[in-house]
Amino acid sequence: MHVTLDTMVDTLKAAAESSRLRILVLLSRGDLTVSDLTEILGQSQPRVSRHLKLLLDAGLIGRYQEGSWAFFRLSDTDSSRDFVQRLVSGVREADPQVVRDLERLAAVKRKRQDRAAEYFSENAASWDRIRSLHVPDRAVEAALLKLVGKRPFQSMLDLGTGTGRLLEIFAPLYRRGVGIDMSREMLTVARANLDKAGVANAQVRQGDIFSPPVERNAFDLVTIHQVLHYLDDPARAIGEAARLLRPSGRLVIVDFAPHNLEFLRDQHAHMRLGFSDRQIADWFEEAGLDLEESQEFEPRRQAEARLTVKLWLGRDRRLLIADPSNDTLPARETA
Repeated sequence: MHVTLDTMVDTLKAAAESSRLRILVLLSRGDLTVSDLTEILGQSQPRVSRHLKLLLDAGLIGRYQEGSWAFFRLSDTDSSRDFVQRLVSGVREADPQVVRDLERLAAVKRKRQDRAAEYFSENAASWDRIRSLHVPDRAVEAALLKLVGKRPFQSMLDLGTGTGRLLEIFAPLYRRGVGIDMSREMLTVARANLDKAGVANAQVRQGDIFSPPVERNAFDLVTIHQVLHYLDDPARAIGEAARLLRPSGRLVIVDFAPHNLEFLRDQHAHMRLGFSDRQIADWFEEAGLDLEESQEFEPRRQAEARLTVKLWLGRDRRLLIADPSNDTLPARETA
């Protein structure tokens, strides 16, 4: 995408200041709050906020709210992200100021990981009990990787991202990944996990799966992993997910086959006791998707209480005729 000379000059002016360039270097390694940046840069909050406003006005970074916290990230626009990445790649990491910033950034991320570990330990017993009833997660992850394939793609969205695991395993394939979750505690876990895995091309945000804070017609891959059974209206969630896909984009759902384990409803807030292929196929049809594949994973033990995991792949029916890098995409037809 080409810009006017005046716009380019304004963009360069916004970045051509040492503190703002340091902020861009830090945000290229993950999303941060004003408090994080204040701690890392050793500057007052009003001064940091002023730098952030100038970068926001120039379209180099974005902002999103998560409860009372405001997070900042690199811009979602491909051209702006590419510009910033080229800019920060020219900054020497051996520069004494950059070294100090990255050391403080590491300390901030360690604090995140400590908070995540505390939350995880408090809830691990509940999650472990459910995991013991079905096939190991690694088997499903291997199937997902095989299903999606090795061809790189532009963008991925993980709805109900939880620990951020899908963003982590698909990170080598996408240029930009986004995870959405309502739980701030789970977002803390996800950020810590992505930091630990060195995933810098993904971000997580707080948001509702029925109204995710992302653009439509923008994602090559959307995933909903072990989330549908918590929802009162799974069909609506699938319809919303379909609207986020680019033409020929793919929606992958992982959840349980129909079962009769009522304790999951009573003790673990499951609203649906699994889904049949027919249900998913009907919901895909309503959303304008074709069901391309369904896979089944038998539980790990032959016990009375067990869960069968299912994987469904749907594809957007619209043909991707234009260049995938083109921001102008055909609108989804509605009835």
